[in-house]
Amino acid sequence: MRGFTLHDLQCFDAVLRTGGFQSAADELHRSHSAVFAAVAKLERQLGLSLLDRSGYRVRATDAGDSLHRRARTLLREAHNLRLHAEQLAMGEEGELRVVIGDLCPRPEALGLLSRFFSRNSTTRLHLACETVSGPWEKLFEDEADLILHRVDKSDPRVEWIDLCKIPFVPVVAPGFLPFSVSGAIRPERLRDLTQCVIRDSARQPRAPDWFMVEGAPQCSVADQSIKKEIIQQGMAWGHLPRFLIERELELGSLLSIAGRFLPGSVEELVVARRCDRPHGPVAERLWNHFREQASLFRSVAEPAATKRGRKR
Repeated sequence: MRGFTLHDLQCFDAVLRTGGFQSAADELHRSHSAVFAAVAKLERQLGLSLLDRSGYRVRATDAGDSLHRRARTLLREAHNLRLHAEQLAMGEEGELRVVIGDLCPRPEALGLLSRFFSRNSTTRLHLACETVSGPWEKLFEDEADLILHRVDKSDPRVEWIDLCKIPFVPVVAPGFLPFSVSGAIRPERLRDLTQCVIRDSARQPRAPDWFMVEGAPQCSVADQSIKKEIIQQGMAWGHLPRFLIERELELGSLLSIAGRFLPGSVEELVVARRCDRPHGPVAERLWNHFREQASLFRSVAEPAATKRGRKR
């Protein structure tokens, strides 16, 4: 058996993905005859029938399906190797795209980024702030190199570095509720009261409705700071990250209504990137910078209440 080429595998893969030789040829910018010849050569070299050509759409045989599963891994690695080589040839990146999510303490995140980019001044920071599932969309649409947000840690496309835990607390302004503040308030008692929520910045939102009380009137805002102001003015109630309201809770200008039926939540803030994409030298240094500074970030960003809770 003679060796086959990446081109042969690319043609075979394109035929199966698109369902025909002509559509594969269009995708690869090759002629129909070139794609047909490449697949025929692959079958001849392997001594296998890889395609069932009897139907309207070309389909894989059992042997073809087995080979295709292995070939996709090889083709993906070849694509990543080519991208990595291009990055090496270009040298250090001219820009890095970082997205900060709505549950991230911004002063601490910006301080960490500032320290890094002051030492890497030839690379420009393109910084964006997104909400709810917006950071995920930017990452998976290749519009961000790195995000600071929550992630689905079971997603095989993602790698992450844990930064800190962010408690979210349901709060109201004094006098907002038409009944006494307590830890025994059920969500249905809030149904007639306006709830302030964060708008999802994703073009195609795919996150669950965090903390939504079904049927309650809503006031939607763009970020947590505006949400805090709305709640402080007695216009609505809602959940806020504890780092943003620690002083207000101490002073009593905001009141927690957390309890058995409104427990709030604790979110895991991470810095995340794609692990199925190559990364340039500056992006790699930034990743290592986050790894080295994670414990310091945690000690500064996590509220005292969270630390006390861990010690109990």
